[in-house]
Amino acid sequence: MSGKKDLSKDVLNAVNKKTGKTVTENAVKKLASGVTENTMQDEDELRKLIHSVSAMAKVPVTEKTVNDIVGAVKKSGMNMNNMEMLLKMMLKK
Repeated sequence: MSGKKDLSKDVLNAVNKKTGKTVTENAVKKLASGVTENTMQDEDELRKLIHSVSAMAKVPVTEKTVNDIVGAVKKSGMNMNNMEMLLKMMLKK
């Protein structure tokens, strides 16, 4: 065992705590299963993903926040391999 913290549990707990809503691990897995490398590269797909996460968490997201996230992803050249960075950025909002 590596002793490394379980990021997925940390993220799920942080989302539930910040939103005051309950997002299940299965709901996250179902959504994540449809995410591909193309999702991170295609702006329309990325916007759909952001709105899907917002709907799943039952937390409205402003167009400015969507634009901020899309801009950060584009600027960083983020891909599926460094998704952890995106999650940490989103949890700070």
